[in-house]
Amino acid sequence: MQEAVAAVTAAEFFRRARERLSLDVPAGLTDPAVIPKRGDHDIDPVMQKIATVRPIRPAAVLVPIVDRAEPTVLLTQRAAQLTEHSGQISFPGGKIDADETPRDGALREAEEEIGLSRTAVEPLGYLDLYMTTLGYRIVPLIARVKPPFELLLNTAEVTETFEVPLAFLMEPKNLQRHSRDWQGLTRSYYAITFEKRYVWGVTAGILRNLYDRIYRE
Repeated sequence: MQEAVAAVTAAEFFRRARERLSLDVPAGLTDPAVIPKRGDHDIDPVMQKIATVRPIRPAAVLVPIVDRAEPTVLLTQRAAQLTEHSGQISFPGGKIDADETPRDGALREAEEEIGLSRTAVEPLGYLDLYMTTLGYRIVPLIARVKPPFELLLNTAEVTETFEVPLAFLMEPKNLQRHSRDWQGLTRSYYAITFEKRYVWGVTAGILRNLYDRIYRE
């Protein structure tokens, strides 16, 4: 990423999001002939070959930007007993049902996982389609969340929620490249450490895309 960026106020962030993003469903969500430009392969090109041989799994996540004096991003800690990405930090989200748009899927999942009412959420637009190694094609929905709001966690899926200052997540020096062994390969990925929290993989990759779409002039 580039060197440090100037601080962006909540009002300016939301203005840019409304101006630069749209709710048009990204091409390639279900079309195997379209390879998303964004995904695990951003930093690790070999992952594209692994991802594209898997069945497409359309999904959506909500990227909730809380409209505070200093805006924050609302994140979740996934339950340890989940079969995929257990214990990881993520955005609320999941599979898009056949009769849903990505917007509807992201809002529904946020209600089901953390009890975030749709009345508190203003959808602003989609980031770029993000392809994962497991075949998921994720549509990240950027949304403004207006306090006060109440959450009720589905503890079978989420153990806790917390907020991280948006400015911290968008500070280039805080987004690093890490690597680890994965199925006999050395896999590279983005990661952010906030206090004792470790945000990595898909979640960090989506935050990188948020930086590219909103913070780059």
